[in-house]
Amino acid sequence: VSPEQVILSHSPLRLFSQFHQKCMLVAGQGPVEENAQKLGFKHVVTIETLRKAYPLLDMVDHSRRPKELPPPTTGFPTIEGVILFGEPVRWETSLQLIIDVLLSNGNPGAELQDIPYPHLPVLACNMDLLWMAEAKMPRFGHGTFLLCLENIYKKVTGRELKYEALIGKPSTVTYRYAEYLIKQQAEKQGWKSPIRRLYAVGDNPMSDIYGANLYNNYLNCESILVCTGVYRHNADVPSNTEECTTETVFHGHRDFCFDPSLVEASYIVQDVNDAVQLAFEKENWS
Repeated sequence: VSPEQVILSHSPLRLFSQFHQKCMLVAGQGPVEENAQKLGFKHVVTIETLRKAYPLLDMVDHSRRPKELPPPTTGFPTIEGVILFGEPVRWETSLQLIIDVLLSNGNPGAELQDIPYPHLPVLACNMDLLWMAEAKMPRFGHGTFLLCLENIYKKVTGRELKYEALIGKPSTVTYRYAEYLIKQQAEKQGWKSPIRRLYAVGDNPMSDIYGANLYNNYLNCESILVCTGVYRHNADVPSNTEECTTETVFHGHRDFCFDPSLVEASYIVQDVNDAVQLAFEKENWS
């Protein structure tokens, strides 16, 4: 698989060129600054850079509190937006500093009389509440971090945290971007026929299947649920799709209303290999 065929949850941020020249705070872990620059963002500030510039902000961990009163911060750029790439390592630090930036309109050293609203633009990638690792039970995902941020913001301000964009499954932005790249690949192959149907394979009914079924409103998109990962970990293939819609607790993001039909897969198979074989059969390629 070549790099241009791989879509990460943050890949569609390439399309948000209206923010590429703005000073953006980026949160997450790994090379978030490098990732943002590769996506076209020219002026990036990390949580760690912000923390060092304003030592009085990060106060939960007693061992990180400054021993002496630091001099006033000067020359730090005004932050004009926030990009949430994924779950960070120190949640309390990121939650505190992101809230500080939103409440101060991008100047955490300033003291505003009124809370600015609407607040600065927030772009969030990856909304999965949970993900499956080696543990028997699912682990917290970025959706859990967003849940914390949203509730803190509302508790402090009395208002809803608003997103400029939610990117990653099940957002239609991601599926539209995937379709755009698939069309580019088809053109490179010299295929003249328009793409009439997509197959989306995933293990999470609340993100993978939900998103595919949502995008089915725009283009024929068949959803295939695999029985690995988050969904029924190591379980047998259910005999019918209704068994995967019995979950009464909605794990999806706040801004996506729950519709039981959207988490019902077109097909259920054991694993990705079976999903590919199924798609071949449906298209008479086998």
